[in-house]
Amino acid sequence: MLLFAFGAVVAASVPVLLALTAVAATFGSLNLISQAFPLDDSVKTVVLLIGMAVGVDYALFYVIRSREERHRGLSSHEALERTARTSGRTVLVSGTTVAIAMAGMFVLGLDIFNGIASGTITVIACAVVGSVTVLPAVLELLGTRIDKGRIPFLPHLETDSRSSRFWPAVVDRVLRRPLLSCVLAGGLLVALALPALRLHVDKPSDEALASRSEPALATIAKVRAEFPSAAEPAIVVAVGPPGWEAKGRAATAKLERLALARGIAHRPFTVSGSDHLGGSIELPLTTAGDNAASKHAIALLRNELVPQTLGRIPGVKTAVTGQTAEDVDFTHQMKHGIPYVIVFVLGLAFLLLLVAFRSIVVPLKAIVLNLLSVGAAYGVLVLVFQHRWAEPILGFTSNGSIISWLPLFLFVVLFGLSMDYHVFILSRVREEVDSGMTTDEAVRYGITATAGVVTSAALVMVGVFSLFGSLSSLELKQAGVGLATAVLIDATIVRAVLLPSTMKLLGERNWYLPRFLERIPRAPIEAPPVREPS
Repeated sequence: MLLFAFGAVVAASVPVLLALTAVAATFGSLNLISQAFPLDDSVKTVVLLIGMAVGVDYALFYVIRSREERHRGLSSHEALERTARTSGRTVLVSGTTVAIAMAGMFVLGLDIFNGIASGTITVIACAVVGSVTVLPAVLELLGTRIDKGRIPFLPHLETDSRSSRFWPAVVDRVLRRPLLSCVLAGGLLVALALPALRLHVDKPSDEALASRSEPALATIAKVRAEFPSAAEPAIVVAVGPPGWEAKGRAATAKLERLALARGIAHRPFTVSGSDHLGGSIELPLTTAGDNAASKHAIALLRNELVPQTLGRIPGVKTAVTGQTAEDVDFTHQMKHGIPYVIVFVLGLAFLLLLVAFRSIVVPLKAIVLNLLSVGAAYGVLVLVFQHRWAEPILGFTSNGSIISWLPLFLFVVLFGLSMDYHVFILSRVREEVDSGMTTDEAVRYGITATAGVVTSAALVMVGVFSLFGSLSSLELKQAGVGLATAVLIDATIVRAVLLPSTMKLLGERNWYLPRFLERIPRAPIEAPPVREPS
């Protein structure tokens, strides 16, 4: 995809090399990170995914901008200096915004998200550091040789608005009818987001494979049929004062009878105890352990059966654990913590964009537009995976739910990546405003000038994320479809329609900053010379 974007082997190689070195550096750091946080196997996959995405993005920002400055007549060194002062600052702001979004996962206090957050923040930091240090040095060494290895019949990626026809035509039509464009595009995203109101989450399990014809599922079914005790057990643990053993044995026998009578467990039960103070009993559930009946069984044990038996012994403390109980608690903590994550991410992102653009309108609008794209991605997930119409297309069997960890993961990743593009485009618009253009002229020039790089970066990410949609794991399939959908929506509907139309409607009010906030320091931006709008 980068070869098609650049038309040259050397230029296409630079973003890939930056991304790979950022990922490699992070993999080397995982040993240190694991001393502070337990790391799930999925951390490596997420680090590779995010590292390639942001690494390619930031290198594209640099390579395209330096090429653009050289085409204006600047020397290679002067072009790099101008790029460092403009795109370099954009990379810093964008990387910080993405890292803030990822840091929202720390709010939940769950080990798996702590590990993912620490790994992704590290790879983002490596990509940013590489972009503002090693990357300029590489481009300085390459000079005009960045365009070596031209591939016949493939054009160079153009960034000047006068060299492109499609995006200027789209933006011109949007700017001529901004209200209609905003209403139609906004209405489409709201319509896509509405199914998300019926989003149902469930835990991942050993049956979380896309197709029921997978050999692994047939094997699991045989094992459970031949060995009923291998079913997912609920484990009741009890700790009591000295001398409670006799009452404990009687209460345990009663608990077994009640569990059998209510149909939530079956024999054989396993009773064990390490000393005279505590013990446990394993109750194999009659269901697979990953459905509503299993969750009901855990609730019944916790709220009725255990309190009626072991819970009535004075001084005894009880708990119901096991894989199913753990997943029930995990989902509960997820639902309880998501509002705090959203407030944390949106609040810090607002403050960062407020300082970066010296406007209170820009960050508010950016947050709303990004939430719309995230909501639309949720809606698409519900339409695709909670119903059966897409099963033959994507090759899966619907279980009527979305994996429980996915909504939060998608929110922080999609918000971060969407804000990545938003910061890049708005930084260019702000440059043009500071150079003397009106807001309308700056919006048209900024969006059309960045169209090539944003489209190329989006195509790379959509292509990579789509590969996950072809895997047999239902978790990864859902993640791939959600990520690819959101990036595609953000790079087209949001960037080409909603962003210019809302900026046109607001005009100079885009840059409104209350008087009491005027003490915010102005970030230095070296703007290019004033251009005549095309």
